[in-house]
Amino acid sequence: MYQPALSPLSGGLALSALVATVPLLTLFLLLGAARVKAHWAGLTALAVAVGIAVYVYGMPLKLASLAASEGAVFGLFPIGWILVTAIWLYQLTVVSGTFEDLRRSLSLISDDPRVLAVVLAFCFGALLEALAGFGAPVAITGIMLIALGFPPFRAAVTVLVANTAPVAFGAMGIPVITAGGLTKIPYTEIGAYVGRQVPLLALVVPLLLTLLVDGFRGLRQIWPVAVVCGVSFAVVQFVSSNYISVELTDIITSLASLVAAVVFMRFWRPRGSEEARAELLGEDGGSGTGGQRTPAARGSGGGPTRGSHGPRGTETGPVRPTTDGRRLTTAFAPYIIVIAVFSAAQLWTPVKEFLGGTDIAIPWPGLDGKLLTVTGDQVDSTVYKLAWLSSPGTLLLLSGVITALVLRIEPQSAFRELGATLVKLRTALLTVAAVLALAYVMNLSGQTITIGTWIAGSGSALALLSPVLGWFGTAVTGSDTSSNALFASLQHTAAQGAGLDPSLLVAGNTSGGVVGKMISPQNLTIAATAVGCAGQESELLRATLKWSLGLLLILSVLIYAQSGILAWTLP
Repeated sequence: MYQPALSPLSGGLALSALVATVPLLTLFLLLGAARVKAHWAGLTALAVAVGIAVYVYGMPLKLASLAASEGAVFGLFPIGWILVTAIWLYQLTVVSGTFEDLRRSLSLISDDPRVLAVVLAFCFGALLEALAGFGAPVAITGIMLIALGFPPFRAAVTVLVANTAPVAFGAMGIPVITAGGLTKIPYTEIGAYVGRQVPLLALVVPLLLTLLVDGFRGLRQIWPVAVVCGVSFAVVQFVSSNYISVELTDIITSLASLVAAVVFMRFWRPRGSEEARAELLGEDGGSGTGGQRTPAARGSGGGPTRGSHGPRGTETGPVRPTTDGRRLTTAFAPYIIVIAVFSAAQLWTPVKEFLGGTDIAIPWPGLDGKLLTVTGDQVDSTVYKLAWLSSPGTLLLLSGVITALVLRIEPQSAFRELGATLVKLRTALLTVAAVLALAYVMNLSGQTITIGTWIAGSGSALALLSPVLGWFGTAVTGSDTSSNALFASLQHTAAQGAGLDPSLLVAGNTSGGVVGKMISPQNLTIAATAVGCAGQESELLRATLKWSLGLLLILSVLIYAQSGILAWTLP
């Protein structure tokens, strides 16, 4: 039996905590300063964590290795499985051509490029975050803004800042699910807490986007539609995360916000649309990827018409809005199918009970029953739950199969895309596995408990710092999921030591992480590459850092208040 010591070094708790942070520092320095590829940084940090577990904490090498193996498997399933099937579903829409129909149909909303920027970057970006995450929304919406004729740098900043409010529930709720799996707090409870924090960002971000796109003129002229998008997003995000489904939150919220914008634009027209088209879309010629030139939109009436050389040469000539009702229905079919499948799995009790009954509890061989907590209790996280049928990834696979049938995609083509997605994501899957393995080793060896106990000494101020830790983790790793993998257990332990609500601080880590994503090196590179601004990552960082810090301050104050005078706002 292995029982970790809270302070294994004779120098006291502070020195032990300092040594326990070395794996995290290794990861951050390799990623941030040395610019080592994420999977190599994760594997190196994992090796450091195993070394400290063995030589500082006295954990047998066999147990440390087994802890890493369980974490790696958890990283691949369910987390990696969700990532693969979500991106596969998106690829099916591309192969079938319905993605282009969906993009064209958005031109029916407005001929004002500022309105389209908010709708594409915020509403549609949230839908992509729901299904894929991990940088896909930034890349795709960035390309779409370039196709509309936006200047590359402005497009990149816009999509980076927009990719905030939906991140906590992105990729079918992976960040929240990960936090729940590591802390053993029901992820639905964490999701409910997050759903009472990040909606505040949803109220602010659309207004901020109008400012980024067209300065104070844009804010004065199109603030009504920004308010409609923000309020509808915030309200539905709260309702869905608390009362419907954590996994479905971003899908339901993004579609609701998109519909609200469409309906609102039927009764309201912004001022200055013609001037905005002339100035914004004519700036710098809207140069796109590969140095190709995208002429400014000069359309009028039903929507922008433009000759464009989109990124990667995906399209030339004018883009005509899709008006055919059947094609519109087909374009939205994949997302309707996802909502239907997850609604049945989450809300229809017989189906939910059947799926849950198929879960298999697997005591991890050689590890289960061998570990104790600092207090001497049996560790229960050594039992791996194989949710092979109820996993969101499996439900997404089912949604993809139905989508392929509805869109009449040949089976060999659909599964060829699935194989290609697996190959494309191989390093991303390795990164996720390495980070989760690192988290399990640190947790089960006692390193996380040591750090958390030391941080708990900050008392009630910990509530103010919890989102900062999540922000830092996401800024370095590029993923709210990875930030939760590293810090969720730490936040849980620290909250218990400080006498605070553990769910509040774990949720604070998740919420803080969403505003760190816009400044993560990985996201900056994705955005810059997608719009044709490769090499301008440092300029993008300077352009987004102030907004990231400002939104972080708002969240920190809110979560600190929720630990006291605003406790009534929590479930």
